[in-house]
Amino acid sequence: MDLHGSFHVYDTTLRDGAQQEGLNLSVADKLTIARHLDGLGVGFIEGGWPGANPKDTEFFRRAAGELHLEHALLAAFGSTRKAGVAAADDPQVAALRDSGAPVVTLVAKSHDRHVQMALRTTLQENLAMVRDTVSHLRAEGQRVFLDAEHFFDGYRENRAYALEVLRTAAEAGTEVVALCDTNGGMLPPWVADVVHDVIDTTGVRVGIHCHNDTGCAVANSLAAVDAGASHVQGTVNGYGERTGNADLVTVVANLQLKLDRQVLPEGLLADATRIAHAVADVTNVPPASRQPYVGTSAFAHKAGLHASAIKVDPFLYQHLDPMEVGNDMRLLVSDMAGRASIELKARQLGFDLSSETDEGRAVITRVTDSVKEKEARGYTFEAADASFELLLVEEVEGHPVSFFDVESWRVITETVDRVVPDEEAVSEATVKLHAAGSRIISTSEGNGPVNALDHALRQAIGQAYPEVAKFELIDYKVRILDQGHGTDAITRVLIETTDGTTSWVTVGVGHNVIEASWEALVDGFTFGLRHRQG
Repeated sequence: MDLHGSFHVYDTTLRDGAQQEGLNLSVADKLTIARHLDGLGVGFIEGGWPGANPKDTEFFRRAAGELHLEHALLAAFGSTRKAGVAAADDPQVAALRDSGAPVVTLVAKSHDRHVQMALRTTLQENLAMVRDTVSHLRAEGQRVFLDAEHFFDGYRENRAYALEVLRTAAEAGTEVVALCDTNGGMLPPWVADVVHDVIDTTGVRVGIHCHNDTGCAVANSLAAVDAGASHVQGTVNGYGERTGNADLVTVVANLQLKLDRQVLPEGLLADATRIAHAVADVTNVPPASRQPYVGTSAFAHKAGLHASAIKVDPFLYQHLDPMEVGNDMRLLVSDMAGRASIELKARQLGFDLSSETDEGRAVITRVTDSVKEKEARGYTFEAADASFELLLVEEVEGHPVSFFDVESWRVITETVDRVVPDEEAVSEATVKLHAAGSRIISTSEGNGPVNALDHALRQAIGQAYPEVAKFELIDYKVRILDQGHGTDAITRVLIETTDGTTSWVTVGVGHNVIEASWEALVDGFTFGLRHRQG
């Protein structure tokens, strides 16, 4: 019995998505991601190919005892039996049978040239391989789906044979045949025409599996559904080999929010942003900021004209409420921002700077002028909310936020003749500052000048504010702004810091990377202390 009625949302992140270059998932990673996918409410989670590699076999073994899914069913992926071997005697078919997965998704050749050149068998034997494998697994009590590999290319070259593969699978007991755009070369009108023809000619239940080589994986999936497909496959965050698979969250959000098709359990789509980012944390692939619906920039507004309109009505420049997918509107402060952007951003940070009062107008003017002046010198605040908040507080309160006063700092990187080959040079930093009524001097070593400064500053501040021990630098970005000046160029540094609960980004600009890094480090500790102390 389907958990979501007649429509299937089928996730293949753990199998097809894992084929992305540079992505390597452990069994524990796959179990964690499966729990996130179940939280999103997908109907099927393709766990991998048991028998093809030990990791996937181990995944299904552990899943039997460790995964307690509320919404999804596990699917095991594998191929039809080998040519000339009975399905009951094929070791890979046995691995599918013994996986414990209630659903098996078989990949089958539907392109005649692939049958003859890749499988090196006859077209009739390929049909027998499909028929025997499906029948065997059905007799063993498993549900069977079929991925018709290279279907669209095969359809173009030999339509009759491609359709015969689908009929054979359906007659043997396959519930749904997913038409695979394996090479990712299709466009939406072509997909729609083929899906219409397949359904009209064969009557089989059709699914769609798209790759993104033309940039149309999501559009192709939607075109297939519009043409009658009732099973859609994809991956979270569009993971997959080459340019990736259809982004399943984008497909589902479009179906549910734009086409009024309830394809996930009620209310679960509101968790999409959290889940997409949680999966990105597990895969260690940074989430795409411009990803539709769930990207950090999906509802970000930079232009002053946009902000002025949003101040009146947020939907004047947003196609839906970000909360429907668990995201949020962001206002980016930059030299393109107008007064409305500053006012709205300040409101987000808890400051009421109404432009209807003289005081509010004066503060907004000072902040706007300061932002534009600093950005002209190389600063950026659209990615450094923490530095902007410190700037805003300084203008509102009339003095900078300060928990310590720096007297001086220096850093030395020393190299000496050494016996040990490839031994790294050591950096040493000294920081002198005043905090909590005391003069504090701290010296520390690091594996580079910025690391040494971070340690020395943390050590010094920690004597007055022990809570800084929880602060950790988690990201560090450097950009040379005027490269034509060579080593005399202006450098911008962005530093992300966390206290274990939340994170924040600060910016520093200077004539060298150490000077810029120092400014970003100081702002990072200042911002963290301000929020830790309420």
